[in-house]
Amino acid sequence: MMRIPETFARSTVDREGEAGAAWLAELPRIVGELLRRWECVRDGEVMHGGVGVIVPVRRPAEGPAVLKVSFPHPGNVHEPDAFAVWGGRGAVRLYERDDERFAMLLERARTSTLAEVEDDDEVVTVAGRLSHCLAVPAPPGLPRLREQADFWEEQLRLDAEELPHNLPRHVLDTALATVRELGRTQPDTVIHGDLHAGNILRADREPWLAVDPKGYAGDPAYDGGTLLKALALRFLQLPDLSKAVRRAVDVFAEAAEVDRERARRWAQFHAVETAFHGRRHGFRIARSGPQLDRITEFADGLAELLTEA
Repeated sequence: MMRIPETFARSTVDREGEAGAAWLAELPRIVGELLRRWECVRDGEVMHGGVGVIVPVRRPAEGPAVLKVSFPHPGNVHEPDAFAVWGGRGAVRLYERDDERFAMLLERARTSTLAEVEDDDEVVTVAGRLSHCLAVPAPPGLPRLREQADFWEEQLRLDAEELPHNLPRHVLDTALATVRELGRTQPDTVIHGDLHAGNILRADREPWLAVDPKGYAGDPAYDGGTLLKALALRFLQLPDLSKAVRRAVDVFAEAAEVDRERARRWAQFHAVETAFHGRRHGFRIARSGPQLDRITEFADGLAELLTEA
């Protein structure tokens, strides 16, 4: 019988309530059925991400692989579609899929991530080059990121009205301008959608491969914003935050072969979103208290810095 990691079970129930508990109760049976159907044998301890379990397996045709089963959620629907489009180009290969069960059989990469690399320039360069590799023409059926623009604008205005904050008006206006000017006219290009160092794994076929894509079609420079948002806490203790942030934007834009100004604007938009998200929902690493206040204040400063960078 498969043992579900306790931390994963607890976080799933905390987030999803009764639906999460019911899914967890069925998860060992689902995994067992998929292992039999796809002729796999388990090959290691069960791991997990934020919304799914990862079961190391072996199958004669491919050798080492992983079975990933995620909690059914709209945000996970197009992950296998992105893998299918890439066909192993810059990302792990997709061997099998069961969309009804939100399950995939994937190429196995290593467990170490780009987040473990200490050199910030190397982290940003690797992520940027992968982003460029993943930026291929999008087929019909992938969600277009431009379709979220109305929601983004509405949510930014609502957050600014409802939440106590110290963001200057020009910082909010800059984020809204990005939504109007970049958000509604994005190209039909496949992007990762949640590119950060934790979603890039060391591998054997290539030095690094991407995992956990959202499967959007949109502006490749958008990925620079998600990367910098996740990377920003590494800059918290640096003596010159402004210099580090400008450097990260420059390095990403060059490596990803995107316009530097578009990358900066998307990063600023993400920073404003993050500042409001922290006030409304907290963060995974801090739901309340002084640490949440500290991170939220840092997000405010990052948003203002990126407005001027």
